[in-house]
Amino acid sequence: MNRYFILFIYFLFLSVTAQSQTLMPGSVTDAITHEALPGTVITDNNNKQIPVNAKGEFNVPVNVTSLKFVMVGYNTHTVNLTEVKFSRLNIALSPSLIDLQPVIVSASREGQSRQDAPIAISKINSVQIQDTKATALYQLLNKVPGVYMVNLGNEQHTMAIRQPITYNALYLYMEDGVPIRPTGIFNHNALYEINMSGVKDIEVIKGPASSLYGSNSIGGAINFITQGPPAGYAGNFSIQGDNYNYRRVDADGGFTKGKFGLYIGGYAVKQRNGWQDYSDFDKYSVNFKTTYDFSSKTKLTTTAAYNYLNTQTPGSLDATRFYSRNYGSNNRFTYRKVEAFRAGANLQHTWNEKSSTFLTLFYRTNTTAQLPSYFISDVRVAGVYVSSNGQVNDQRFNSYGLLTQHRMDFDFLNSRLIVGAYVDNSPSSFYAQYLNINKDVANNYYTGFTNTGVYIDDYRINLFNTAAYTQYQMNPVKPLRIVLGLRYDRVRYNFNNNLPPSNTKYKQQETNDFNIVAPKVGLTYDLGNNKGLYANYSVGFQPPETGGLYSSRQVSPLKQATFNNYEIGGWLSALDKKMFFEVSLYSLEGKNEIITQLLPDNTTQNQNAGATLHRGIEYSLTYAPVNSLSFRFGGTNARHTYVDYSEVISGKNVSYNGKTMNNAPNWIANSEITYKPNYFKGFRIAAEWQHLDGFFTNPANTKSYSGYNIYNLRMGYNFTSKAIKGAGIWFNALNITNALYATNVVSNQYGDTYTAAPPRVFTLGVSYSFSKY
Repeated sequence: MNRYFILFIYFLFLSVTAQSQTLMPGSVTDAITHEALPGTVITDNNNKQIPVNAKGEFNVPVNVTSLKFVMVGYNTHTVNLTEVKFSRLNIALSPSLIDLQPVIVSASREGQSRQDAPIAISKINSVQIQDTKATALYQLLNKVPGVYMVNLGNEQHTMAIRQPITYNALYLYMEDGVPIRPTGIFNHNALYEINMSGVKDIEVIKGPASSLYGSNSIGGAINFITQGPPAGYAGNFSIQGDNYNYRRVDADGGFTKGKFGLYIGGYAVKQRNGWQDYSDFDKYSVNFKTTYDFSSKTKLTTTAAYNYLNTQTPGSLDATRFYSRNYGSNNRFTYRKVEAFRAGANLQHTWNEKSSTFLTLFYRTNTTAQLPSYFISDVRVAGVYVSSNGQVNDQRFNSYGLLTQHRMDFDFLNSRLIVGAYVDNSPSSFYAQYLNINKDVANNYYTGFTNTGVYIDDYRINLFNTAAYTQYQMNPVKPLRIVLGLRYDRVRYNFNNNLPPSNTKYKQQETNDFNIVAPKVGLTYDLGNNKGLYANYSVGFQPPETGGLYSSRQVSPLKQATFNNYEIGGWLSALDKKMFFEVSLYSLEGKNEIITQLLPDNTTQNQNAGATLHRGIEYSLTYAPVNSLSFRFGGTNARHTYVDYSEVISGKNVSYNGKTMNNAPNWIANSEITYKPNYFKGFRIAAEWQHLDGFFTNPANTKSYSGYNIYNLRMGYNFTSKAIKGAGIWFNALNITNALYATNVVSNQYGDTYTAAPPRVFTLGVSYSFSKY
């Protein structure tokens, strides 16, 4: 009996001892996206580090009294465990207002500190995305210094980054590091194929990035990083509308359970009878992502994205209508319909601390059908109107491709080697049919059209792009980091003409090959105390687009364009890390740059310019004197010049050498001040200023537009009381002074045409979100 009593006391003692060593479980996540933050450094009151697994989970012994959570790009958070009254610790870190060392992935396709990358790169984080409540991506991207995303209405757009306002293929748009379109089928409107609701971060590289990403990444490359499954369960629902009948519903959510995670999110938009005549549109977008952790070293991610757009296209306005605020359309039959689907599977494996590999397989399918307003042209003889014509066209492509990359780290010079390969097989088709357009000449109004059934173009192209790239970085001395990059691309267009030889100037079949080598040399130098310098030399390239190379409208054959970029810059923090300043200076030299030439009938075609020069400075200042108040100012001053370019006008060769390129503002700026008072938790208010300098609207520099200043106000409140926690409301007032302005202006021999911007717009929205870990 005594023996059993002694054993009972012994096991009771073991139980009490074990209980005293019980670990408190916890998790650390992003406060906005609810995704796990496995890179968080957690230290206890004894300055001991607590490990965090790939799911952001950790365990804390009960004898620990406090924890400190530090994550690059997030506000540091400290928890007093003596005040914790629950058995599980769930920590949500908020992205910081001033991010001295944001983690970026677009500089090398590997996570790294911004200050290790010798490029000009900016990041729009989840806080900016959530606070802006953008109804179109230009409202976010125009916050980036050096970026002017031109609003063309209904999520249509074009871009200006280290370039004039242009519709040409000088930019690369990616989703999770994979181009959303193949080389040769660029669309300046391509970002309407992005689901805004599913974007977590946006990274913008300014200047050529062809040594890593290949074709078209000349003015810039924009990478949209999509949301992933949250830790635990999370969801969000919102509705919004404005005073011009814009209506939108967003919904997203997901979970992680064990090794499996799921995220799905999207939005639906409907607008009828908006501020501009004949501008109704519908947009539906959805993203889908799953993750599966085979082990702590191997992870599979699958993605899918679907975007649909159906919009009326009212066209631009003449000067009389624009300045009288008459936003009437000159037709009622032009349109654009787009369907875009993308899917992919990414397998990542970490071999050890110094080596990792990923393989991505991707698929795309895309259809764009339109009756474009910009192809409606008038035929005049001796200045007298004769007739009008246009076209209806349809472009389709499918893509099958892969992207793979391997990273190796070495002790020698603390160096890293990255090697990768890219394959994209994209069969495509295009046709255009000739339209006779009916016009009421007295009222300058197009009343209808007749499809003649005559094909202007009808062809199929198999686009095949293979590439291999490498990037090597090293630290010969501690403050100096050198990066060397090189990429080889082979782009092949296999062209098959469906038109009979008598109806076309092109062969029935031909092959065009482009072989391109793009090098890069860059360095960063750490001056200490959050100060540093960088410099780089890089090359960008642009093969002709298929739509320009094989179009029956194209008069002169197009050559491949190349660009040499020379760049220096630096960054510093001051005032106890409350202020951050960054600057970049660049000189971008273009050879055979493909530019848009305006024809006498008011339509356009592409043409090579012998040489162009783009020089400028980009800068950004962020200051947060207290944690409730932040201010940012960013901009660019640039000059874009024709070095060797001429046009034939009325049989005479007219040189524009030394002229400023048309549609090239000298100064673009964006500034914002945000206040989130500590005494009113959950409330925010922000005021924004957008400036666009005047610019010449023709290459002769004889016509110009004065530019504009607009002001926006945004405010919102996320309820914090327990009864309605998770609910939110916001109100945005864009163009609060109701200024009359145009986002772009084009001049021709008959006058100017204006792309009118919206008048004052009020948007009201409500939301509800939840999360559980």
